[in-house]
Amino acid sequence: MGTALYVVLALCLQVPVFENYYLCLGYVSMMVFCYFFGAASGMTVGALGVVLYCLLTNGLRGLPGWAAGNLVIGLVVGLTCSFTQKLENAFLRNIIIAVAIVLSTAAGILGLKSLVEMLLYAQPMAVRVAKNIYAFVADVVVLIASLPICICLRGPIRKFIKVLPE
Repeated sequence: MGTALYVVLALCLQVPVFENYYLCLGYVSMMVFCYFFGAASGMTVGALGVVLYCLLTNGLRGLPGWAAGNLVIGLVVGLTCSFTQKLENAFLRNIIIAVAIVLSTAAGILGLKSLVEMLLYAQPMAVRVAKNIYAFVADVVVLIASLPICICLRGPIRKFIKVLPE
């Protein structure tokens, strides 16, 4: 369900921000799954969402690096969300999650995605990192903007799953 939502949001709600980059609103789905269900769900939604999105839109272009980057983001953000759920200070919990979002997106998009693309396209790493800065900024913005959605969903989701603290 999360992967399907990722694809629908990524396809239907494209908000252009830089040159040929847009805010990938599929990350909202990925963030919700990281927040409530942890790393495995976040990684699955992020990586499979990218695979399906790429197959539906432009074939394999961008696929391996973007999917690998989403695995890193899903892992780190999902683990961070799981470990911080018991923190009583909501402000501190959200700051920690936001820092994890920035660091994991840097590692996933600027690091791993750039490395995969460097190997695939035989371009210098500095060129790939420079090209991925737009994606990094756009992804961080959507992921952090998704935190209030997760916070608003805590009450309704708590009724269905018992793992969230009061």
